[in-house]
Parts: sequence; C-alpha cells; structure tokens
Amino acid sequence: MATFVSLAEAVEANVKDGDKVAMEGFTHLIPFAAGHEVIRQQRKHLTLVRMTPDLIYDQLIGMGAADKLMFSWVGNPGVGSLHRFRDAYEKGWPRPIEIEEHSHAAMANAYEAGAAGLPFATFRGYRGAELKRVNPNIKEIVCPFTAEKLAAVPAMKLDCAIVHAQRADRAGNVMFEGIVGVQKEAVLSAKRSIVTVEEIVDDFGERSPNAVILPGWTLSAVVKVPGGAHPSYAHGYYKRDNAFYKAWDAIARDRDSFRAWIDEHVLGKGPDAFAAHARKAA
Repeated sequence: MATFVSLAEAVEANVKDGDKVAMEGFTHLIPFAAGHEVIRQQRKHLTLVRMTPDLIYDQLIGMGAADKLMFSWVGNPGVGSLHRFRDAYEKGWPRPIEIEEHSHAAMANAYEAGAAGLPFATFRGYRGAELKRVNPNIKEIVCPFTAEKLAAVPAMKLDCAIVHAQRADRAGNVMFEGIVGVQKEAVLSAKRSIVTVEEIVDDFGERSPNAVILPGWTLSAVVKVPGGAHPSYAHGYYKRDNAFYKAWDAIARDRDSFRAWIDEHVLGKGPDAFAAHARKAA
C-alpha cells in the first residue's frame, strides 16, 4: 500500500545496492528528480533497466551507480550518443558496465510477462536479427498448438520501479495522462515502487481517454515532486526542455565538466536545480 513520504525517504527505503531498477518513461514523465536522489544516496552495483535510457541513465552510469544496463535503444534523443555510457562501456570509466540489448518488442513483452507473474514472454520477433548471437537471453520456442517458432525472453522481474506521473489522490492512487510507455507494467513487475507526482489532489476530475490509473495498493511510495520529470516534460504541466538535451552533449562529453555539473546541480545543497527550473517554467 502506498505511503506518502519525502523523496529521500522513498529512495532510502526502496532502492538498495545491487538492485535491478527501472526508471521508465517514454520521452514524457521521465523520473529525473528520483534518479538524482539515487545518485545523492550513492547507490552502487545497480542493474539499470529501461526501454529508452537517455540522460538520467547517463548521469547514473557516469557516477558509477550501475554494473549493467538492459535496454532496447540508448542515446540522447535527437542529439546523439550518451558520452558517460560510452566511456563506461568502451573505457571502463568510472567503472565497467555490462550491457544486455533487446528489441522494443522484447522489452515491452518482458514487462507484460513480469506484470502478469509469468516466467517468460513469447512473441513473433528476432527473425533474421543479429541480437540472438550476442544475447543468450533470447531463446526460441515452438508453439505447442501450431508448431510455429517464436521468440522468448525472460519476464522482467524488478526489485524497484521508479516512475513519474501527473497526479495522485489522497488514497495513493496515481494517474498518468498523455504519452505513456510501460510505466504501469514496470510497477506491476516490481517488488517495490516509487512514484513521484506533480501534485496531490482530492479528486482526479476530468481525465483524457488514455489516462492510466494505478491503484494505491500496487505502490510502495508516492512523493510530491513538482517538476520531477524535468528536463523531459509532463503533459499539462510543462514542456520538454529541448535546449538542455542539446547542452548535455557538451557537458557529458568531458569527464571533468560532467562531474562539475553533477556537483553543482545534483550533489549541491538545496532543492534539485532542474525541479526548481521546471516549477518556474510551469
């Protein structure tokens, strides 16, 4: 059952060294503030999972938080590479990182299987693809009804899922609106979960047709963090900070400039600089 706590309390209780953690969000509602708190609490040896890891995972990897990355696409969307990830994978700085690459379809189906409590996901995919040669977790099974050969991957089973949403009510139910990815499935496949939200309300009121509501009993912690998705965007609250995505390329390209940025904006005293910026822009 969801409890209302501070961000520091939520991370301390739900993210442990060595955990398999997903911080999901598809372009939209990416939980940057929560990721920064994981950095502040110096979590180590994490397996980071996400369909489309971008800047927040670059920051976590650059701070040595991760031993492994599971993904289906990685990069700075619309800009280019993630330099801290490449430095870790290619040169072992600040620590070596293992990778496990899948297709989008495989990751989405793995989350679905994890949410359903199944041991693996099966789907049509990877036909003629090269990933099977480098990823031993991609298998092939034969349908017992049609004899069709299908792809299979292990279900996604997380220690902790972290997501951002627009609103929670006072019973701990959480609503997502706008573009959504696999946030619901990530939460349902995890032992523990943290949801940061823009605001806490008495009633959700009118909602869009594609709104997703997670009931409070599926969640571990709900945290009010206005601007918690910045520099990504929160539909109805603030826009994507495209300028920062572009700026990150230069910041992250050099080890010293990266550490200077983290020291100032993440490890410095006071509120998270990005969350404060987003509140002003809203």
